[in-house]
Amino acid sequence: MSSSVIVRNPAILSGEPVFRGTRVPFKCLTDYLEHEKSLTEFLDDFPSVTREEAIAALEEARITLAAALK
Repeated sequence: MSSSVIVRNPAILSGEPVFRGTRVPFKCLTDYLEHEKSLTEFLDDFPSVTREEAIAALEEARITLAAALK
């Protein structure tokens, strides 16, 4: 089983969920999408996050939400 692309560490941004190996909060990605910005715009602004990581993070969030709703 692969490890999560999103991690929480109290020493990084006070424990806010971030992309593994970065200080980029996952919330930045959801904010971009909420404000009708594209994934490409997010990736251009946060080059330390790959397209694969962003898509994996969204998939993790979808799975977590689906499990919570069961």
